[in-house]
Amino acid sequence: MTIGNFDLDKEGVYIIAELSANHNGSLETALKTIEAAKACGADAVKLQTYRADTITLDCDKKDFLIEGGTLWDGKRLHELYEWAHTPRQWHKELFDHAKKVGIDIFSSPFDKSAVDFLKQFNPPAYKIASFEITDHELVRYCAKQKKPLIISTGIGTKQEIEDVVKICKDEDVAYILLKCTSAYPAPLEEANLATIKDMAETFDCPVGFSDHTLGTTAPVAAVALGAKVIEKHFILDKALGGPDAEFSLDREEFAQMVRAVRQTQKLLGSVSYNDRKKSSRRFARSLYVSKPIKKGEVFTGENIKSVRPGYGLHPKYFDTILGMKAPRDFDFGDRLELEGMEATFEA
Repeated sequence: MTIGNFDLDKEGVYIIAELSANHNGSLETALKTIEAAKACGADAVKLQTYRADTITLDCDKKDFLIEGGTLWDGKRLHELYEWAHTPRQWHKELFDHAKKVGIDIFSSPFDKSAVDFLKQFNPPAYKIASFEITDHELVRYCAKQKKPLIISTGIGTKQEIEDVVKICKDEDVAYILLKCTSAYPAPLEEANLATIKDMAETFDCPVGFSDHTLGTTAPVAAVALGAKVIEKHFILDKALGGPDAEFSLDREEFAQMVRAVRQTQKLLGSVSYNDRKKSSRRFARSLYVSKPIKKGEVFTGENIKSVRPGYGLHPKYFDTILGMKAPRDFDFGDRLELEGMEATFEA
């Protein structure tokens, strides 16, 4: 699967810096965040495209009041989204700036009008946010754009994930599922990263991780478990504040995460049973002559030994050779080798 020019099969882990509301209402901050994401090693920056009126109602009823132990308890949904949204009039400048600095940029649309708006920028992918996984109309509309879908599964049941996978298959569009815990911040004990491998096997597709935990441990563990995409909220400086600042990584933390993820990629490598074995075998044991031996003299435990280095005959032949006669003269320190010993083995 490819996202833009990035081939997940060949290039490893695709790292997304989630801008979200971390511009904190400043276009200049958003532009600087794109530059910083590139400098930190991210492969992409992701926006969120919505207006408060397209995602909720401007209503004071209790249903629209946030509660339940979140960072935003006490706010109305409309109030939060008005605060957090990325203005549409910024998008062209943000997309142009990302292209200029050489980093992918795309967005999570939250309704069909947002998808239509984003088309003009030819994004390399569309992101389906966790809470939109049940919006089949939106998922199908995004799929019809024939760009890869990156789908967070945070609130999704197994059946709901099956439903969106079927939509992707029906529309013949590439997709990747992201393991996600929709809590902000997410407790480590609720990450359940073991699901990544099961999800990949169950849905037969690439799987990544959209991380809301604190710190950088979870993305590294996710990559070790097979994650092909890492998405993490990114902020220039936590002192900026804002709705997502508490569970976002700053520049130093994000760069540290990128380094750790790339190192984990290298550590995983590929299946191999020959890791540096050839060059290191000189430090292994092999069979050497420990006392001078005349031709016809019997090999014994006194005149041959298994010692370092490993240039001689494999130690597994030690018992076989004992009691056999030397086919020629050997000096102290000569290595025993198969070549020239054929007659001894045949005897």
